[in-house]
Amino acid sequence: MNQPFHISGFKLSDLPIDNKVNRILSAALQGHSIQKISRADHQPIYWQANYFALDQVSIFQTASGIEQQQILQRLNQELLTESLYIEQAGVGYMAKMVLMAESTQERMLYSLFAADEATHLAQLRPYVSNESLQYPTDPFLQLLADVVDCPDKAVLLFVLQVVLEGWGLTHYRKLAKGCGEASLTDLFQGFLQAEARHHGAGVTLFNQMTLSKNSQSEIMECLATFLQMVRVGPQRVVSAISATKGHLSRSQRIQILQQLDTMSHSHQRLKLLQSLMAQTVGHIVDELDAKGLFIPLSPEEAASYG
Repeated sequence: MNQPFHISGFKLSDLPIDNKVNRILSAALQGHSIQKISRADHQPIYWQANYFALDQVSIFQTASGIEQQQILQRLNQELLTESLYIEQAGVGYMAKMVLMAESTQERMLYSLFAADEATHLAQLRPYVSNESLQYPTDPFLQLLADVVDCPDKAVLLFVLQVVLEGWGLTHYRKLAKGCGEASLTDLFQGFLQAEARHHGAGVTLFNQMTLSKNSQSEIMECLATFLQMVRVGPQRVVSAISATKGHLSRSQRIQILQQLDTMSHSHQRLKLLQSLMAQTVGHIVDELDAKGLFIPLSPEEAASYG
C-alpha cells in the first residue's frame, strides 16, 4: 500500500476533447447508452431532501430556499462523484486482477469485468460537474485507493468484491429508487446485473483460497477502518449543512444527527456489512464484533467526528 491513488486511477488526467483517442473511445462505446449531455455545471437536483432525511432536520427546514438548494446540490454531486470514482477504481482493480489471474477463464472473466466498469464510468461522467472532478479527499475513497493498491489477492477479493461490491448492490438500488431523473434511475438499475456478477465471482474465488494469517490481519485492519466510517453515521449530510450555513456548534451537530436518526441509519448498514462478511469469514466477523465495530455511535459520540 505504498502507492496510493495509483491503480485506482484517481491521479489520471483527462485528454483534451479534440484528442483523437476520445473519438476512438466514443466509437468503442457505441451501443452502451452514453448520455449525450453536457456536464451538469448547473448541478441539477436528482435526489430530493427526503432521500437524505433532511425533511426531518430543523436547521434545513428553516434555511432559505437558496441555502436548501445549495445543500442539496452539494449532496447530489457528492453522490455522483463518489459513484464515478468507485467505478474508476473498479477499472484499475479489474485490470490488476486480469494480471493476477491463475487460469485462462479467470483472466477472461476479469477482462469482461473491466469492460463493465469502464462502461459504467463513461455512463456516469456526463452527470458529474466539472468542478466536482477534483482530487478525491473523501476518507472512503482514500481507503478504496489504498485497498486497490494492496498486493494480497485474498485481501483484494474479500474487501472489494465480497464486501464492497455486495454493499454496492444495495447502494445502487437505493440510488435508483430515490432518483427523480428517469435516465439516471435506469443507469443505476442497469449497473446491478454486472455488479451482482462481480460480487458473486468474488465470493466464489475467495472461497477457493486458503487464508494466511497475514491476509486475515490485513482484512481485519481494512474492515475495521471501513466499519468505523459507517458507525459515525451520515456525516456527509452534516458537512453539507455546515458548508452552506457556516460553523455548527457541537449542540447543533448533535441535534442534526438526532433528527437524522443516526443510530438507525448506521445500524441498518452495519447489519448488512456483517451479513456480507459472515458469508465467508465468520471468525473475522466475531473478532470485529468483539471490538464493538458493529455498534453504531450515539449522536453525542458521532458529533465528535466529521
